[in-house]
Amino acid sequence: MVSLPLQLVVLGAVLGAALAAAALILVSFVAFITAMELPVLHQHEEEKFFLNARGQKETLPSIRDSPTKQLSVVVPSYNEEKRLPVMMDEALGYLEERQKQDPTFTYEVIVVDDGSKDQTSKVAFKYCQKYGSDKVRVITLVKNRGKGGAVKMGVFSSRGENILMADADGATKFRDIEKLEKGLNDLQPWPDQMAIACGSRAHLKKDSIAQRSYFRTLLMYGFHFLVWFLCVKGIRDTQCGFKLLTREAASRTFSSLHIERWAFDVELLYIAQFFKIPIAEIAVNWTEIEGSKLVPFWSWLQMGKDLLFIRLRYMTGAWRLEQTRKMN
Repeated sequence: MVSLPLQLVVLGAVLGAALAAAALILVSFVAFITAMELPVLHQHEEEKFFLNARGQKETLPSIRDSPTKQLSVVVPSYNEEKRLPVMMDEALGYLEERQKQDPTFTYEVIVVDDGSKDQTSKVAFKYCQKYGSDKVRVITLVKNRGKGGAVKMGVFSSRGENILMADADGATKFRDIEKLEKGLNDLQPWPDQMAIACGSRAHLKKDSIAQRSYFRTLLMYGFHFLVWFLCVKGIRDTQCGFKLLTREAASRTFSSLHIERWAFDVELLYIAQFFKIPIAEIAVNWTEIEGSKLVPFWSWLQMGKDLLFIRLRYMTGAWRLEQTRKMN
């Protein structure tokens, strides 16, 4: 005869499993009914144009157009009037020197002001006046969309054969683009001309842990576990803002993207792995810059929720990826 304490343990385990299953069903249901269809890239009238160096309006191009530059650099910026100049000086210094050494090399830098409340657009526009609007363009969004939404707007207005995402804080040394380019080339032959090279800070993990509090370290490990468990396998650092994509890979992934805030990188790579786009993870130099927009607890909580919903919404069919999907 089974003892009473053992019966209670078994009953508790059964009830716990039942509650966990009920919670998962409830969360899945909430994720399903709150999921939106693939968002159409809505542009306010002011967002369809950029100002050339003379201050005149010109219509932005589309990623549907054939590329006319070798490289597009998309810089999402929100309240970055102080940090942006350091990044732009380094990036443009490198790009100009590279063009001098190789006159066939062509580039553009697209600064996307994500509804900033400071002078980010004015600061960026000074570079447009200095280098010309063929090399530097500023897109000013009417309202804040989130980093993913800002990058998406820049990508869809780019002219490059390859498209680089680069953060406005300049935390990654811009010259490391050469490492990403080599990583991208090493992936050839590219299926349907699609490939992605992701900058990675994973090799710096020990140093970063030494400088972080135990709480932030715990949050970091928890986030990385959720990324691996729910969404993306084989990529140790999904959140580094230094990523290089072929034009075709950018079109395919960003046209399927739902998340517009911090966790957009994870969905981007989830989509890439679904489409079997080859991905290289490349170690880059990185320095933590003061002024991060991430609020340690609440931002990580939001990202954790987004990770769970990414998985559940694709799993339940609320969001779907089709092999033949084209850009909206």
